[in-house]
Amino acid sequence: MAAPAAPTATAGPAPLRRGMPEKRQAIVRAARTVFGREGFTRSSVDVIAAEAGVSKRTIYNHFADKEQLFQWVILEGATEVATTHAAIADRHFRKTVDLQDDLTDFALERVAGLTAFADHWALVRTIEAEAPRIRPAVLDAWQEAGPRETHRELTRRMRDFADRGLLGIEDAELAADHFNLLTFISVTQPSFYGAIPLEEARITEIITGGVRAFLRLYRPTAG
Repeated sequence: MAAPAAPTATAGPAPLRRGMPEKRQAIVRAARTVFGREGFTRSSVDVIAAEAGVSKRTIYNHFADKEQLFQWVILEGATEVATTHAAIADRHFRKTVDLQDDLTDFALERVAGLTAFADHWALVRTIEAEAPRIRPAVLDAWQEAGPRETHRELTRRMRDFADRGLLGIEDAELAADHFNLLTFISVTQPSFYGAIPLEEARITEIITGGVRAFLRLYRPTAG
């Protein structure tokens, strides 16, 4: 998957000055931290500048306003997580030996991303809490880069399982929804995307039970 395109919902950032990529990276890292901690509405460019160790003017040299910086950060995180999800799927599904085991291992590794990408999921909590105050164009760009892309990848895998006779699926998108709800969402919702970590044994119990329920729904019928 390609790196996230420059945000388009607001005016583009000023051209990057030579010798300043480290400052830009510092701004993005600081923005991710501040938005995840304070939320979108309460965060200010002044606080982000202080966190990054740069001037407010430096931020405006790279980003038109707070909204564009927010969009950049959430698109970057969404793209990274979606890319990682696709790599996990490829690793577990490239050669299926035992479908139940492979689905379980895939779901467990995907859920481990709650810890590996903790800053991103803090931003997701911000997005869900403040969605009414975030412009629809920004929300749509984030959904396209992250949740929708992840769903497309999972749908493609479900369709492939059906084509190989491993699952009895008529609607691959619906099957992907069911798998996601029974595994990933069943962990992320009670843990608030990792903010209140669940015990490892509980996560394993949820995932294995969810996979078994999914297979009861979609195992091919005999005959």
